[in-house]
Amino acid sequence: MQANAIDFENYELLQDEVCTQRIVAAKQKLGKRAIILAHHYQRADVYRHADLTGDSLKLSYLAAQTDADFLVFCGVHFMAEVADILSSPEQTVILPDLSAGCSMADMANLTKVERAWRELTEVLDPDEGVTPVTYINSSADLKAFCGQHGGIVCTSSNAVKILQWAFDRREKVLFFPDQHLGRWSGYKMGLSSDEMPVWDFDEPMGGLTPEQIEKAKILLWKGHCSVHQMFQPQHILRFRNQYPDGLVISHPECSFEVCKASDFVGSTEYIINTIRAAKAGTRWLVGTELNLVGRIAEEFKSEGKIIQFMSPMVCMCSTMARIDPQHLAWSLENLAEGRVVNQISVPEPQASLARLTLEKMLEVSK
Repeated sequence: MQANAIDFENYELLQDEVCTQRIVAAKQKLGKRAIILAHHYQRADVYRHADLTGDSLKLSYLAAQTDADFLVFCGVHFMAEVADILSSPEQTVILPDLSAGCSMADMANLTKVERAWRELTEVLDPDEGVTPVTYINSSADLKAFCGQHGGIVCTSSNAVKILQWAFDRREKVLFFPDQHLGRWSGYKMGLSSDEMPVWDFDEPMGGLTPEQIEKAKILLWKGHCSVHQMFQPQHILRFRNQYPDGLVISHPECSFEVCKASDFVGSTEYIINTIRAAKAGTRWLVGTELNLVGRIAEEFKSEGKIIQFMSPMVCMCSTMARIDPQHLAWSLENLAEGRVVNQISVPEPQASLARLTLEKMLEVSK
């Protein structure tokens, strides 16, 4: 089917305005057969075309509920994989640009996680004492690994609840790939830093002693988000000195020091809803992706809310930004002509095992 597709080279030099017109026309032609899902971090010139928007947890629910033939995912690769896993076999998931990945997800791969699991057997029986918990920002094979070993998936919205579920079953958790979300969630549960050592996947035994592993409650994978690591405590200090009445809200992918210095910490949906519910005229410093901050700053301007981006540097999800109007127009026009490009299809039995963990997460999150 892809062999007969319209070549992308015909779209590379198209002006954004032309792409917008062609996207609208293709959507009209496809009607209810195709639906566009977009993550909050998506660039504005693509986000405007979305039928459904949300953070990773919300989009997980939406992907499982829609009945469109084609799910065009304007996000990154792991999100499209989740949509494919949770949608029905008759539905087709498309990622307009296959290069839209996630640097954090790339920090944990199946080979490294399996090696960590084997190394843990030198100290304990991981299948008896450790629950693998993967952040949704991970590849399908890691979600399948968790399914194979009695584990589960979490998002930034439900990480504490998921960890509570895990501790009800086993003594310890191997949490990957984002150390910061794991650390902040463990802190909220009352765990000390000694109970949450970092597992360095480049070192034998994660760089830990048997005693550290035995004492640990959460083994934190040495991974991070390249966007959220840019936010620093001094950015918050500067803001507070300038605006003593201002409020600070951050995503839990930020460092522990940034989260600790913030007034509120939560997922992208939490950030949006918290600012939406705030009094008119309040001032906010927001520690998350630039496209989202710019969007909500515009949305709440009429209420007199002043919303500032935390970092003086530009921090956007550059890989998600690869989904541009040109790629979206290309994928939709091919669909409108009956050709599927860039289909995301998770193979069996990987899909079944990953589905097990995602459905378990959705059930626990209710």
